[in-house]
Amino acid sequence: MEFVTTGDGSKTLFNAEIGECYHSTHGAVQESRHVFVKTGLDHYVQTTGATDVGILEVGFGTGLNFLQTADFLQDKSFRVEYVGIEGFPLPLSTVAATGYETTVDPKIWTDYLDTYERALVENVQLNERLKLYIDHTLLLNFQSDRLFDVVYFDAFAAVHQPEMWNDAALGHIAQFIKPGGVFVTYAITGNLKRSMKALGFSIEKAPGAPGKREMLRATKL
Repeated sequence: MEFVTTGDGSKTLFNAEIGECYHSTHGAVQESRHVFVKTGLDHYVQTTGATDVGILEVGFGTGLNFLQTADFLQDKSFRVEYVGIEGFPLPLSTVAATGYETTVDPKIWTDYLDTYERALVENVQLNERLKLYIDHTLLLNFQSDRLFDVVYFDAFAAVHQPEMWNDAALGHIAQFIKPGGVFVTYAITGNLKRSMKALGFSIEKAPGAPGKREMLRATKL
């Protein structure tokens, strides 16, 4: 693992074993805010008026998407229960070295570091509007009694990790999305669109983050 500075000045991790960075080299924070917070969460809340939102993230990684979500919530009135799936959790020392404290409110950053390891074993209440649980498991082993409103699908690219994007993986995660729920990811390919349509989703091509022309947003029918 080594850190790489991305196009917006924020850092990401390069995973040599996978052969890819955790986030876009064009701008890690920009991608997180645009793809997941704006096109996923904000779109869902604006469309539905929901006051309680369940978010499921596939590929929790450094927690960047969680941190940007937490920061976005500060002047909002709705509540979020956030569950991340992560097969290979990073050590706290690596998370602390990301430099993401410059991108969010200081208290969010402090609370995140203070609760990160506990969130790997139990549901943690960070504040009155936000809960976090990081499920240390592989995608196909994930189980939940609840259905989620928004899925942040942030796995490594299909060229490096094809098993995360096949019909079995997508079908498994789709069962945990409620009708009207939204699935967002930075990628958009013909195979992905066909798979999501076959699983009962309507497909939208949304503007992509810097470096990508388009991204996928899918809504469960």
